[in-house]
Amino acid sequence: MALPTLAGNSANVQLGKERFHKSHHFDFSGGIPMLMGMEKAGIGGDPLVGQKIPSKYPGFPRGEGSDRPPWLAFDQQVLCFEAFYQETVPDAELEMQNIRRCKIYFYLEDGTIQVVEPKSKNGCVPQGTVIRRHRIPLPDQHQFYNVFHFNINQEVVFYARTFKITDCDSFTKNFLTNLGVLLNEPTAAPEHPFRTLRQKSEDSMKPLRQNRDQFQKFLKNDGKILRFRCFWDDTVFGDQQELILLYYLADDTIEVFQVVPNSGRQHVPKFLSRSKLPKRPPVRMKLPGEATDPSVLNPLAPMTQAALVSGEFYRDSDLTIGAEVNIWGRRVVITDCDEFTKDYYRSKYGIEDFSPLQYKDPPPPKPAQTVPPYNGFGSEEDSLNSCQGLLPQRPRKKKFMEEERCGLSRYLLNFLAKMVTTDPVDTERRFIITFYLSDDSISVFEKPQKNSGVLGGKFLERRRVLKPGQELFKSEPFQYLTAQDLYVGASVCLKGVTFQLLDADEHTLSYMEQHEQQFPRANADIILSKVRSFPEDKHSRIREFLALSDPTNTGLVPYESFRGLMMDCGLSEHEVLVLARRFSERQEPEADVGFMLAAAQHFLRVKPFQDFPLLADLFMYHDRQKGGRLSAKEVRTICKAVHLPLPESLREGLLIKFTDGDGIDYHALIAGIDWLKHPAPPVRPEDTLKFELNLRPEADGSALKNIKYSDLLKDVLSFTSIRDPGPAAST
Repeated sequence: MALPTLAGNSANVQLGKERFHKSHHFDFSGGIPMLMGMEKAGIGGDPLVGQKIPSKYPGFPRGEGSDRPPWLAFDQQVLCFEAFYQETVPDAELEMQNIRRCKIYFYLEDGTIQVVEPKSKNGCVPQGTVIRRHRIPLPDQHQFYNVFHFNINQEVVFYARTFKITDCDSFTKNFLTNLGVLLNEPTAAPEHPFRTLRQKSEDSMKPLRQNRDQFQKFLKNDGKILRFRCFWDDTVFGDQQELILLYYLADDTIEVFQVVPNSGRQHVPKFLSRSKLPKRPPVRMKLPGEATDPSVLNPLAPMTQAALVSGEFYRDSDLTIGAEVNIWGRRVVITDCDEFTKDYYRSKYGIEDFSPLQYKDPPPPKPAQTVPPYNGFGSEEDSLNSCQGLLPQRPRKKKFMEEERCGLSRYLLNFLAKMVTTDPVDTERRFIITFYLSDDSISVFEKPQKNSGVLGGKFLERRRVLKPGQELFKSEPFQYLTAQDLYVGASVCLKGVTFQLLDADEHTLSYMEQHEQQFPRANADIILSKVRSFPEDKHSRIREFLALSDPTNTGLVPYESFRGLMMDCGLSEHEVLVLARRFSERQEPEADVGFMLAAAQHFLRVKPFQDFPLLADLFMYHDRQKGGRLSAKEVRTICKAVHLPLPESLREGLLIKFTDGDGIDYHALIAGIDWLKHPAPPVRPEDTLKFELNLRPEADGSALKNIKYSDLLKDVLSFTSIRDPGPAAST
């Protein structure tokens, strides 16, 4: 029983409703005010009492067992109808009306319709899309076509043009049948008189008979060509001429080209056009059509005549190395063939001997080209290219493309050096020698030092450096300093000044050890074999020295003691460094966070960089959880996006220091590098130079604390212990 209409006992129909606007009958369509119709809903879009609002979408089911909307349930499903329409052709003799066949596509997802006329060959009328895809309204109504307006043998009117549907595809039939639509019987479109006459004309042009054997041969061998090298002895009126003979397996035709060297002879496109070459050329040339294939111009000829005609021409079995070919009275001898031709004759005829035929003397050796001496203008490569041709070309820089950079790291070798001089002022000066592997150039930068009386900065512009003791103007190529000439302990002469290399950065040492085939002094295997080849007295000396340096038998010896011992035994300083890096207990000193932040503020102040609010906004934007933390990958990406002017080593070091657990506290990172709000004490220029050049913190190798000589004795000297002599000591 219904509840009485009392307060608190009836449901509020307005509860949860958000739309309360009134509908209107006038609206703008395309910028034009117009009457939109009387079928408008009430307040909030609810229909009035007794009102039936027509649906805006086509009336077809939403899909069985699914509540998906039509645009998703019927995605990419289209109904296809075959139809035609007639148009009047004025002033025509053969036809009064033109029958235009087309296809009507009904898209189920949104009820749109498209009419397309298939393109025909030489149609002479515009064909293709007749009506673009959109919802087509019914004539004189404010509704649109839906799926129930289409049926076979029924007419539809699209924009005053009548289309008659003749048939549809199987999917359309099944879809309409499932909807309960009773389909009519298919009907045929009326014949077009002009199209029928044209089809008869095209059918009359087709051949009545085809040679199946020739067609199969064409399909099997199309694109397969035998290539032979030949010569024609024309010494009576000229000289020997080289020819290229091409035999096409698809139709047994031959084409000959002439090889014209730089001899002043006029070049002709073809020596013989592609055609069948008769073995015995007739005295009188046959007329066109007198001797042809039976499948083209003479279809009623007997097969005996065809076999007789085909036997008169050269075939692939007649073309071998050393054979003579009669090219219309010219005696041509085959001398050689390509690899494809050799494989063809080897598989089909079993021929194995393909020795080329020698018909001319070998060419005389070319005289040695003398290179004039360097004239001093431009680089050596530019001067050399001007002597190799009339049009000088720019020298190629293949090494530049291979060894310029790998990702963000460039191929550079950095060494710390000092001057070899007796001047006490110059002895204390330190230089950074950079070798560029891309073009073998060298640049020298002097480290600034306080109260030294010498201005630091660029000492040598980047360029290639000649080895000393060479003549300037000579024909032989110059010898420049290479990467193999630079190693720790080496002495090089640059700009008339001799430098001694004291140390190298970590990247340089690692690169030389990774490319040990290019750098013999960094090859650990060569160094170990050199140590093994020491005489027995040196082995005993090494064992006694290690016993004195390690009285407690800890297995470790200081690096300085090990360095002096190995250099006394004959190893260079770089070889000792490589050996120590392999058998060392290395402890890299950790940089202080405060020092790194001070160095970062120095770089940001010099550039200068002041967009710290923008950097904070970017961090907060990418922080979806609003927890004040981001991953190291995201922080690195944002720093690169804002072009934060920090060296890569310093930036990565700060990211490692600020990484704690699941991410980085970007608020603390910004506060540490913000030199405007939280300035840090200044740093020395040589400290910032370490981050720019990625130098090791200590320049004298003190980062290598101790050497595990026990591993060296076991692997190299075959000593099990300094107390107990091994096989080598007992010997």
